[in-house]
Amino acid sequence: MNIAVLFPGQGSQKFGMGKKLAEKSQDIMDLWIKAEKYSNIPLREIFWESNDNELMADTRNLQPAITVVNLALWHYTKPYIKATCTAGHSLGEFSALAATSVLSVDDTLKAVALRGKLMAEADPEKIGSMYAILRLNAEQVEGFCKEVSESSGKLVRLANRNTPGQFAISGHKEALEEVVEKAQNVGGKCIRLAVSGAFHTPLMAEASAEFSKFLNEIEFHDAKFPVYCNVNGEPLSDAEKIRAMVKKQMTSSVYWIETICNQYENGVRKWFEFGPQGILTRMMRQIITVNEGSDSSFETIHIPNLAEADNYISNNS
Repeated sequence: MNIAVLFPGQGSQKFGMGKKLAEKSQDIMDLWIKAEKYSNIPLREIFWESNDNELMADTRNLQPAITVVNLALWHYTKPYIKATCTAGHSLGEFSALAATSVLSVDDTLKAVALRGKLMAEADPEKIGSMYAILRLNAEQVEGFCKEVSESSGKLVRLANRNTPGQFAISGHKEALEEVVEKAQNVGGKCIRLAVSGAFHTPLMAEASAEFSKFLNEIEFHDAKFPVYCNVNGEPLSDAEKIRAMVKKQMTSSVYWIETICNQYENGVRKWFEFGPQGILTRMMRQIITVNEGSDSSFETIHIPNLAEADNYISNNS
C-alpha cells in the first residue's frame, strides 16, 4: 500500500499547539527556539500563553509556528510510518519539503519566517483579500471570476481548488465582492477569509520575486520520496525541478484536488495528516468520495497532538 503524508497550512492553528510535545522532547523544543530566532517573534508566548486569535492568525506568526508543529509531529512519528510520497497545502508544502529532505529543517524554518513576513507586507494599502466559496463547482466559480475580471479590469481568480465543493477566490476587493454577489445569487455560500492580502495571485509578484532570491541561495536536494507540488498537483523528486515549482507557488493557484486525485491514481490508499485541526483529512475524504466514488476503499489517520501520536505509536510499534 502506498502511503502519503500531508501537512496543512494557514487556518489549521490552535491555541496550545505543540506545547506538550515540546515539553517532552528537547529536540522539538529546540525547533521552537530556532523558529523564534529566525523569525524574531516570541512564538511560544503567542501560541501557548496569549490565546489571542488575531495574533495567532497573523501570517508572520502563523507560518513559522504551524511549520514547527507539523514537523515536530512528523519527526516524532515517522519511524513508524513507511511514507511513499508527501504533499502540503500552500504553506504546508514547506513542511512536505522538509519531510522528504528536499530542504533542511533550518532552511525550512528560515524560508517560512521570510515567507510570512513578505506576504504580510505585500499589500500595505489593503487592496486585496480572499473568500471561500462553497456549494458551487469549479466551472461556475471560474466563470464568475473571468466575467468580473474582464468587465471591471480588476484581478480576481480561483486561487485554491480545495474540494469539488469548496474553493477560494483571491484578488482585488472590489472584484471579489462582485464575484461573491454572483455566487450568492445562484446558491453559493461565501465566507471572507482572515488573510492580509490576495494570496496565490499575481498581486503577490513582488513578494514572490524577493522570496525567489532566497530560494536561489539555499540548497535543494533530490526528494527521498516524491512531493506532489501545489502548482500542478504532479509528483516531483528532482531538486531543481522542485525549486522551480516552489518559486511559482506564491502567485499560482493551489491545485489540491488534483494533488489528492493524482496520489490516489498512483496507488495511495492511506493518508496521514500531521497538524492540529484535521482540515486536510476532511478535504481529502470529500475529494476521493466525489471523484473516485463513494465505495472507494481508503484510510485516513489524523495526528494532531502528542496524545494521538503516542496512541498511534503504541498500536504500531
